[in-house]
Amino acid sequence: MKRSLISASLGAIALSVSGIGAAQAQNIGACLITKTDTNPFFVKMKEGATAKANELGINLKSYAGKIDGDSESQVAAIETCIADGAKGILITASDTKGIVPAVTQARDAGLLVIALDTPLEPIDSADATFATDNFLAGKLIGQWAAAALGDNAKDAKIAMLDLAVSQPSVGVLRDQGFLEGFGIDLGDPAKWGDETDSRIVGNEVTAGNEEGGRTAMENLLQKDPGINVVYTINEPSAAGAYEALKSVGREGDVLIVSVDGGCPGVQNVNEGVIGATSQQYPLLMAALGIEAIAAWAKDGSKPEPTAGKDFFDTGVALVTDKPVDGVQSIDTKEGMDKCWG
Repeated sequence: MKRSLISASLGAIALSVSGIGAAQAQNIGACLITKTDTNPFFVKMKEGATAKANELGINLKSYAGKIDGDSESQVAAIETCIADGAKGILITASDTKGIVPAVTQARDAGLLVIALDTPLEPIDSADATFATDNFLAGKLIGQWAAAALGDNAKDAKIAMLDLAVSQPSVGVLRDQGFLEGFGIDLGDPAKWGDETDSRIVGNEVTAGNEEGGRTAMENLLQKDPGINVVYTINEPSAAGAYEALKSVGREGDVLIVSVDGGCPGVQNVNEGVIGATSQQYPLLMAALGIEAIAAWAKDGSKPEPTAGKDFFDTGVALVTDKPVDGVQSIDTKEGMDKCWG
């Protein structure tokens, strides 16, 4: 999304909540429920929500799973938010299908539920979704990787480092976007792992952390030591993959791509650990979410999706210091200006 459109949308939401007085706002409760409270992406999301809640005088309570994939804790948090009389919930769901009954319970109780970053399945299970276009984020790094390899792309050996076996929507979208961008035919675009292209060595899950990335990379290298392209669900898993490659002396001849755009990840692009990453903007997602809850409390209005999409697109940019023809990108200097974490 262009910056001007984001600014206009922020202005429209801000205008709708401007009539809320301080005393009235203090009676508005909101909840933020993230996958973990350690991943820099969710740390920044919490910072954005907290800053906007403080600005508007909203009482924000934050919850998180113990690890990525801990849906049970997220369900318990939703139940707590309902019991507390909150006006709305912002959630990045670990189990995008399994969380739906709890979300439905919250909406039936009159709470506005907004998915951040990770769409629920189906997407209209939430009142709105503020997110990166995760398919586009994956497609950008796929296009970049294919262009960077040139004619050698047809003989690539690709490791796919995904998120979780439950295949939450964010993981599927990034994975499938990467494959399409690279020029690989998809099977069922609603899941990963059913593709038949011989260039794919295999899929391993990482839980979105460095240790998981290292283990997943080690497993795939055992399957095929000749891997030369690595897709990773996020930058912590990319860092782990790099360490596994480094331990066998392969760190200099394997192309790693990722998604996130956190400051450590952008620095890794600058240092050549990651070839390119798609940068997203969690602080904006969270700030918009808090403003939407305030608007809902004021007059019952709900946010509108971006034109032509079923969610509100908070933008994405490819970050690399090795630009390729036909794929728009920014360099790591600009990426560091916009990064988080």
